[in-house]
Amino acid sequence: MGARKRFGQNFLTDQRVVQRIITAVSPSTDQHILEIGPGHGALTSHLTSFGCHLQVIEIDRDLAQALQAKNIDVIVGDVLKQDLAVITTGPTRVVGNLPYNISTPLLFRLFALDNIVDMHFMLQKEVVDRLTASPGNRDYGRLSVMAQYQCRPEKLFEVSPSAFTPSPKVISAVIRMIPRSDKPDVALPDLEKVVTTAFTQRRKTIRNALSSLLDENTLVSLNIDPGQRPDTLSLDEYVRCAKTIAEH
Repeated sequence: MGARKRFGQNFLTDQRVVQRIITAVSPSTDQHILEIGPGHGALTSHLTSFGCHLQVIEIDRDLAQALQAKNIDVIVGDVLKQDLAVITTGPTRVVGNLPYNISTPLLFRLFALDNIVDMHFMLQKEVVDRLTASPGNRDYGRLSVMAQYQCRPEKLFEVSPSAFTPSPKVISAVIRMIPRSDKPDVALPDLEKVVTTAFTQRRKTIRNALSSLLDENTLVSLNIDPGQRPDTLSLDEYVRCAKTIAEH
């Protein structure tokens, strides 16, 4: 069955990469695993062999039917339209080779759940680099800060386009994300506000980028150099800014 462009399908076919992902996930008996976008089941058959409770979400009805014929528990539909809180009852691990056009909104829907144990995803390398970037890195931005508030991301390895059929035009990478049990004590909307405001003007100094929210003296009182640029502030510094805004 060929790939359908409207679904952004690129099927993983390199068995060496499949084995590396399975080793990274290290599934075990009785775990609940949700696989998103199983495609032809490159990972699916390996996951089921470990005796875990596996559910998959597949948007392509033909692929879903083929998986159902193998007695796989398939939810047919668009993952962005599913009630994930209902699907993921109890501790849940999530894996998948995500279409690049849905990766960011899906990640933040998963971050909002409190029962996700960990996530292992194949994503566009550019997205993985942004998720894992540190302050001062050219890839560091709003996505980096907001994701690292929610979880601890770890880039595991890169995957060549030749590992897929058809071959995508980009390099992919596998990432592990473990939700944080020690999230900074700050309201998410307050953090989103200050981070979005800052990175909307990322080439300006933080003094100017956040001028509508905080004055220079307040930044100094928070031990933040007003001359820094938004892409050099740490998550902790953004948290301090957000908490101060909320207090006032």
